[in-house]
Amino acid sequence: MKSNIKAFLFFSIFLLSLSLSAQEKSLIDQLEEIAIVDQKVMMPMRDGVRLATDIYRPKEEGKYPIVFSRTPYNFNTWGNGEMNTRTLRSALDWVKKGYAYVVQNERGRYFSEGEWDILGVPLTDGYDAIDWMTNQPWSNGKVGTLGCSSTAEWQMAVASLDHPGLAALVPQGFGAGVGRIGDFYEQGNWYRGGAGQMLFTNWLYSVQHDPMRPRLPEGIEQEDLLRIQRFYDMSPEYPRIDSKSALSHLPIQDIIRNVKGPKGIYEEMITRKPNDPKWYEGGLYHDDMPFDKPSFWFVSWFDVSSGPNIALFNHVRENAVSQLARDNQYLVIAPVLHCSYTRATENTMIGDLSVGDARLNYDEMITAWFDKWLKDQSSDTVEELPRVQYYTMGSNEWQSSDVWPPAEAEMTPMYLHSEGNANTRLGDGVLSPEKPTKDTPDTFKYDPMNPVESYGGNVCCTGNAVVGGSFDQSQMEMRNDILVYTSDPLEEGIEVSGFIESYLYLSSDVKDTDVTIKLIDVHPDGKAYNLDETIQRVRYREGYDKEVWMEEGEVYEVKMTPMSTSNFFKKGHRIRIEVSSSNFPRFDRNLNTGGNIYDETEALVATNSIHHGKNYLSRIVLPIIKN
Repeated sequence: MKSNIKAFLFFSIFLLSLSLSAQEKSLIDQLEEIAIVDQKVMMPMRDGVRLATDIYRPKEEGKYPIVFSRTPYNFNTWGNGEMNTRTLRSALDWVKKGYAYVVQNERGRYFSEGEWDILGVPLTDGYDAIDWMTNQPWSNGKVGTLGCSSTAEWQMAVASLDHPGLAALVPQGFGAGVGRIGDFYEQGNWYRGGAGQMLFTNWLYSVQHDPMRPRLPEGIEQEDLLRIQRFYDMSPEYPRIDSKSALSHLPIQDIIRNVKGPKGIYEEMITRKPNDPKWYEGGLYHDDMPFDKPSFWFVSWFDVSSGPNIALFNHVRENAVSQLARDNQYLVIAPVLHCSYTRATENTMIGDLSVGDARLNYDEMITAWFDKWLKDQSSDTVEELPRVQYYTMGSNEWQSSDVWPPAEAEMTPMYLHSEGNANTRLGDGVLSPEKPTKDTPDTFKYDPMNPVESYGGNVCCTGNAVVGGSFDQSQMEMRNDILVYTSDPLEEGIEVSGFIESYLYLSSDVKDTDVTIKLIDVHPDGKAYNLDETIQRVRYREGYDKEVWMEEGEVYEVKMTPMSTSNFFKKGHRIRIEVSSSNFPRFDRNLNTGGNIYDETEALVATNSIHHGKNYLSRIVLPIIKN
């Protein structure tokens, strides 16, 4: 009997393997039936460097619009001797819709020649690629760019060069492409409020190519590339690391070296201050650059970059070169993690928080968008698009607005109160619409060697160091170095949708420290779910072009970088904020010395006080929707 069972299992596995192979073969067959597949085309740039490009275009004669995906990530058709079908599936989808689909590696990545720099610089590479494609005999002269994260973040700066063939953009999760915009001065998510966001330390460990890596000879022919791509994908194999442990190493500039990671651009970038001239020489889009392209922007509430992303949408709507471009900016804000739009389900979980059915037909909207701008085809889908589609958590519903924040949002202050003992959620911190009348500051010790740990949050790319999303913060709120301010239970539900402003008054016994804040929705059972968070390095409170130190005994106003959300606080819920001086390792630790941060190993313990009184109106200002 056992031998028969074994034979049956072997036969079943054999049939399954044949079935999987048939599926892969079927995909390739489908693509080759309708498309000309032209892989490893080495597209020349103006300086002679060639970029590896795969092109999939309809077989029928004619001129076709192009959907262009440019990326630092590996899209080679083969890896470890097995076929990778993700790019092939995208190509098949777009070719079926009557498009050519082109995917290209940035300079210095995998089979592309040259030296890699972050965000696909020089910008002329993007311009030259569009120029090459639009001059092909099979092109109708129109290109639309599509991608998420690093496959999106080069798009805005290249768009500023205004190639006539670039017809429309669809950037998704694109925060690392935004330099200076509105109230955000993040230099591509490298900073938040002047504090370092450690996601790039973790990301660059597994992305940057060591200068001593093996390389292919220059000028290699396409025929040879097609052959070797089957067994050599140029992808380094980085050993897995414990990111949480790795990011704890000091000094910060040695973190990658300490885990025996690759050498690369990290060692230089980590030394840049927020206003370093080099931030303005690379691939970032800044608010002084022109923009004149119709764009369909996609943002996530629990992404690291929701604030600057929305700010860029508003900036382009107000400042695009032409009225046509100003009138054709659209925005979707989904309640998901970084680049997880299509992962929403009937019961979408963001960390431990259910936000309901957050699904949306992204494919239909994006296809209709490109049909309009690349094929000159109108459709009801585009004509009926709301200018802003946003998901409100709590009420768990998609809503629409002509502007962001919604026009009916009223900026409503809520003030910090206590008797001087707001430490922990068991303290006496209160959040109230009434102004405080006396100053009874709340004081805590901030020890950089025992920081408040990041728990959930609006993050990306931190490995196991921080798991993004919304989690119950109530246990964390028992730390004595977290000040907790909570409103009374709401007598009726309120919607908060827009940018949340925060003004805190601080004194300290050190010359520099950080201030952190979280916005929390407290449920009737006491669970406290985080919505957004931010930080301010106090030395930059007067601007990011200078460092201004504190003096002991003085009280300073600290305006925080805005938070962003759309959340319905139900009846019986409470609004809460947490205030501290660390949120690690989402943000690097301020060692309180006034030093460079990146090259320091010794820290000072700071005694920090938050003041709230007649002369110190510490507060948050909420965009409340009045029904």
